[in-house]
Amino acid sequence: MAARPLSPLSVPWTMKALESADSEVRELDDGRVCFSLVHEVLEGVTPRMLVWWLKNMDGDIEIGGRTMSRYRAWHPVDHVKLTYVRKAENGDNMGPGSRVRIEEFFGAQQAYRVDIVDAVLRLDEGGFVHHGVAVGREIVRMEYRFSETGRGTLYENSLTVGMAPGLLSRTFNRVVRPRVFPLDKGQAWLKHNVEEVGNLQFFLPRLYRDQGPAFSA
Repeated sequence: MAARPLSPLSVPWTMKALESADSEVRELDDGRVCFSLVHEVLEGVTPRMLVWWLKNMDGDIEIGGRTMSRYRAWHPVDHVKLTYVRKAENGDNMGPGSRVRIEEFFGAQQAYRVDIVDAVLRLDEGGFVHHGVAVGREIVRMEYRFSETGRGTLYENSLTVGMAPGLLSRTFNRVVRPRVFPLDKGQAWLKHNVEEVGNLQFFLPRLYRDQGPAFSA
């Protein structure tokens, strides 16, 4: 992974503010922390588009007359690289059984560096779930829910950090979790995610029209 954030890319839109979404931070009874968001409706974006996008984030896209990485276009400031490490059980890039590597810096800050390989548990038009495991225990979980509306998709998601309930989980969540994922990093993720999700409506409908399943058929 890049040792430092990459230079921002120029895109012809303004990213959404954190205040555009409803956000919440909750400490769970077992010491894990859950950061959650309910985003503004993604105008013109359907759940089917979202599923296709998550399976096809590799490759390039042209935006504003410039060719750039699709993944970097998704967040032109924070994203570095996404790698499909292992294919899904059905052979798709993303889906149950797949693994994906995510490299980014929340807020383009060195202190908020992310370099993880997560396993995908679910991907369909109702939602998406992936998690990270260490020493056989879940330590991070991302859950997404997609609901189609008349104007687009209502997109809700959460990030839960800390060891899942079990032996030593309370000690881990009290001592280790605050060091590896402090609350300020979680706040940076909230802002990052609002920007990332909000960006989809500016390029995904056109990309799906031009490169999606109907185009490939």
